[in-house]
Amino acid sequence: MTPDSARQHLRDTCTALSCPVLIRLIGEIDDHGAIPARALTRTFADLPTHRVRQVVEQADALGLLTRTTGGLDLSSAGRDLADLYDATARWARRHQHPAPLCDLAGRIRHTFALLATGTPHPRVSGEERDVGLARIEELMSRWIHAHRRSRDAYGVTT
Repeated sequence: MTPDSARQHLRDTCTALSCPVLIRLIGEIDDHGAIPARALTRTFADLPTHRVRQVVEQADALGLLTRTTGGLDLSSAGRDLADLYDATARWARRHQHPAPLCDLAGRIRHTFALLATGTPHPRVSGEERDVGLARIEELMSRWIHAHRRSRDAYGVTT
């Protein structure tokens, strides 16, 4: 893989995993366990039913979900993604990115955007930023390599 294709690969991954509703779905299952299929609309009562259905289909296509007797649960890729989201949110919170007050999905989306574009963080400079973002980028790379089905679902090939 060339450096340019690796950068494009990272951008595609960041885009695919930055959907706020996907972040909420993964976080909800990670925090509270499997969600019974009939409870999805109650869990995401602020969202239209079709939007919840779309995000479940997206998560399925990315290989993030598994169906159990308890309902929708996280697959191995989903659990690893939840860990990536947690690490990303911790870094973003520590550096108040993108702002001192921001929700989890916003922190993850904006940090993934930094990774995707290679844009420096405005309030964190030098080695601290580089080491922190490099760690998040390394976790993202590990996730990509570990979960080929997820990568293939959004059209990224190696």
